[in-house]
Amino acid sequence: MSDKKVVFIAFAIEDERQRDFLKGQSLHSRAPFEFIDMSVKEPYDTAWKDRVRTRIRRSHGVIVLVSENSLTSSGQKWEIQCAKDERKPIRGIWAYAGDRTSIAGVSTYAWNDKSINNFIESL
Repeated sequence: MSDKKVVFIAFAIEDERQRDFLKGQSLHSRAPFEFIDMSVKEPYDTAWKDRVRTRIRRSHGVIVLVSENSLTSSGQKWEIQCAKDERKPIRGIWAYAGDRTSIAGVSTYAWNDKSINNFIESL
C-alpha cells in the first residue's frame, strides 16, 4: 500500500453522497490510490484546520468536487486555499452532470474514469 497515491478530497458537505461515490472507486483492489477527506458538520476550528493541513501535506494531490454548493462552502474554500498554499496539484471534478459551476483558480473536468485516472497518474 505504500506505493499508492494519496488524494485529498475537498467537497461541500451537501455533496457528501458524491464524495462517497468517488471514494468507492478506490475500494477496488487494483486501485493504485487512496482517497481521504476531513468532512465535518460543525464549525471549523483551529484544530480542524491543523488536521486538514497535515492531511493535505501528506497527500500527493487534491480533487475538488465542484458544484453550486461549493460557492457557499467555507470549509471547502479553506481546503482549496490550503492545497494552493501547500503547492499541491489540484483537479476539479464536476460533482453533477448538469452543474458546471466554476471556482476561480481550479481547472475542472467532467467526472469520468479518464479525468480522474489521468490526474492520479500525473501525481
